[in-house]
Amino acid sequence: MRVEYADVSLLGGREENQDRVAVAATEHAALLVVADGMGGHANGARAAEVTREIVLDAFGHTAHPLFDPMGFLHLILGRAHDEVVKLGAPLPLEQRPRATCALCLVQQGASWWGHVGDSRIYHLRGGALAGRSRDHSHVEVLLREGLITAEQAQGHPMRNYVECCLGGDPILPDMAIARRRPLESGDVLLVCTDGFWSGLKDAEIAAELSAPGGSDAASGTALREKLLELGQRAVARTGAASDNTSVAALRWLS
Repeated sequence: MRVEYADVSLLGGREENQDRVAVAATEHAALLVVADGMGGHANGARAAEVTREIVLDAFGHTAHPLFDPMGFLHLILGRAHDEVVKLGAPLPLEQRPRATCALCLVQQGASWWGHVGDSRIYHLRGGALAGRSRDHSHVEVLLREGLITAEQAQGHPMRNYVECCLGGDPILPDMAIARRRPLESGDVLLVCTDGFWSGLKDAEIAAELSAPGGSDAASGTALREKLLELGQRAVARTGAASDNTSVAALRWLS
């Protein structure tokens, strides 16, 4: 499996970075993960850290390529939810730690997605958006129903309100698990927190990550530089109140 990958996490205008991001890659599979500790809740950073640890540990202890990708994503998001719930067990419900999460598994010429909340997954091809995940949010419902435009969604006052997440209520949250998406050479898969996508347009992300990788593909140096540039742009556009901004991307080469 030939891929290049990179990840970036920026503090933004916050005092603490409650995002966690990582890429795990082996000879036969790769996994992109991003978790966003939810602001306003105790130990948001710990919720995101526990989520990342659970996901990476499970991926590391599973044979590759994975036999049941969709089952793995469903199981591991559920396991992460249970662990974050345990973190907040002694606290009142409204104060318990919570996190959103997005996972993208790549193997055998295809990708599989799983997410909870408004951390997103993007599939980019040829400078255009081939697909993206749909947030668990009221604004996404309005957008899907055609009641607001993409431009209106960008500045909607409820754009940061999510309808489900990991942690908090012990009941398993809604989880979006996407079926197999075939890949073509040069395709880019990207996972990010809302601090990244809220300051950028989808078409902008797609256009700027469409350039082919360099000769040093395994290191992902050029890819990381582009992610850093986009992340810094997102932070600058949202100003002093900018959120933590995290992103991981993988380019499928063959």
